[in-house]
Amino acid sequence: MKPLEITALLLAGGSLTVTPRVLELVRGAALVIAADGGARHAAALGVQIDLWVGDFDSSDDLTHLNAPRQTFPRDKDKTDLELALGIAKERGATRALVLGAFGGRFDHALGIALMAARETQSGFTVDLESGTETGWVLTPATPLELPLGAGQTFSVLALEDAQQLSITGAKWSLERVKLNFGASLGISNEARGAVSVSLERGVALVVAQW
Repeated sequence: MKPLEITALLLAGGSLTVTPRVLELVRGAALVIAADGGARHAAALGVQIDLWVGDFDSSDDLTHLNAPRQTFPRDKDKTDLELALGIAKERGATRALVLGAFGGRFDHALGIALMAARETQSGFTVDLESGTETGWVLTPATPLELPLGAGQTFSVLALEDAQQLSITGAKWSLERVKLNFGASLGISNEARGAVSVSLERGVALVVAQW
């Protein structure tokens, strides 16, 4: 019997546009953990925070929020979101969706994307969401079927050399090509309907615009 998947919602401090699609994504989540200022997204999402973690240096406007806290010092070697992810795994989560993953400080957004890549490569899938953009990590073990509509823009960004990359269902389809790290070949493709993306070696970030 296939193990039950337990999705943790991780609320990060980036931008979040709440749409019907996003509300559908968060429905039925088993665990909600807010990382510091990410807690401000909870009300718009209509979710109850199970645990609020961080050093709380970005939460001055959230004094009204009543949620269980786990406080960490400001001088630490992990971000509040990485701490939240670790706690989610300790509590039995088998995958995570980061809400508020994009926008705000570029270094934080890039760090979140790289964290998602590391975790997904290790077998713990982490997806990224801002409401206007969605990010999925593509590895040989995680081929993707993207729920896109005709005309929707998406990009495939190699985080290391991606070998034998294939894209079907797109304006610019590819078949078993090499996408070099940092190359712009995969940027701004266009869906013709459902899109399939796979590779045989390497790791890439797939980002769709809504």
